Amino acid sequence: MHPMVKPALRRGWRDLNTVQFGMTPAHAMTVGPMDTASGSFLDLLNGTRGLPLLREEGRRMDLSDGQVDALVAGLAGAGLLDDARGGGPAADALRERADVLERLRPDLASLSLTTSGPGDALALLAARGALRVQVRGAGRVGAVLASVLAGAGVGEVDVRDVGRVEPWDVAPGGLSADALRERRETAARAAVRRAAPGRPRRTTVAVRHAAREESHALVIVAPRDDVAVHAPDPVTAEPLMASGTPHLYAGVVEGTGVVGPLVVPGATACARCLHHGRADRDPVWPRLVAQWRGGRARRVGACDLALATAVAGLAAAHALAFLDGGAPSVANARWEASLPGLGWRSRPVRPHPECGCGAVERVTAEHSSAEGEARATMAVRRPSAEHGTETVPTRPNGTWRAHV
Repeated sequence: MHPMVKPALRRGWRDLNTVQFGMTPAHAMTVGPMDTASGSFLDLLNGTRGLPLLREEGRRMDLSDGQVDALVAGLAGAGLLDDARGGGPAADALRERADVLERLRPDLASLSLTTSGPGDALALLAARGALRVQVRGAGRVGAVLASVLAGAGVGEVDVRDVGRVEPWDVAPGGLSADALRERRETAARAAVRRAAPGRPRRTTVAVRHAAREESHALVIVAPRDDVAVHAPDPVTAEPLMASGTPHLYAGVVEGTGVVGPLVVPGATACARCLHHGRADRDPVWPRLVAQWRGGRARRVGACDLALATAVAGLAAAHALAFLDGGAPSVANARWEASLPGLGWRSRPVRPHPECGCGAVERVTAEHSSAEGEARATMAVRRPSAEHGTETVPTRPNGTWRAHV
């Protein structure tokens, strides 16, 4: 291990004996008591030295080997240390691609804030390179979203759509003005390549073969049609449900941006659950949806460029959180923001008992298990004035969350 204080966290002294790592409430942490010699030793934790050399340097600063080991172990246990050589074979392979790693440095720094173990951030970033994601829709939302995912290190981003690029499809980071009248799929894949230089280019035949033969870690449904955004058709999602493929909905409808729900078949609410839930609240909902789907499609729908870009960014962030193994808040929910206020709000999408997706049975079983026996846990929950209820992992003595 070559310990390195996570560079994403700014460091400052609160007093002579207490050092604070990080600035924001979500990640700031204070450590103390910290003597002068230990404080100076922090500068040596920059990833260039292994533990034997750190112990040697510590002796020159009147720190015993035990003190050095205890300090390194304490910082690592608090999630403040990274390992400059950690992450496993995939991370080693990524390090060898210096140009790619340099481009992804900001993403690596961000991942270090949401992982605790030394080397975990680079391991996650390297793992993204082995994932396949499909984006269905190459409009102002879908094309930008696909580019963001590719730029963030996802190894294979396949975009599916029909027709040719129209002037109103053009968006910064998505389809370019030079692509007018090209096939949308072709233009979107070119945008993906621009966002992630250095990725191997696959032929059209290879892409189609992969789409048939390989499973996707996630499919993102980002239709250009506003009815499909507002009322996702459960029928079109049936192949995804049958194959157990996770999928996320995103788009813009009449000045409202929508992200979610994230559907994990059999575990979270699906498009049919959404449809049944709306019909329960509004009995005429099925009649309205039938009229909207049967009506004449607008040639150009309302899709504010800034709002579409915000939707693409939020959807990409939730997608990456899921791909990295997290549980994003779009599971069993839709996030919506409307012009001109743009206040994001979460609307629950609950598993419905009349839907056969199995999510209701899963939720019922989990509730029964939780009520039947106490569960051992390594975390405690405490209220946070700014973030509601917060999960706080067990931390070494002398470290605590900073109230900033």
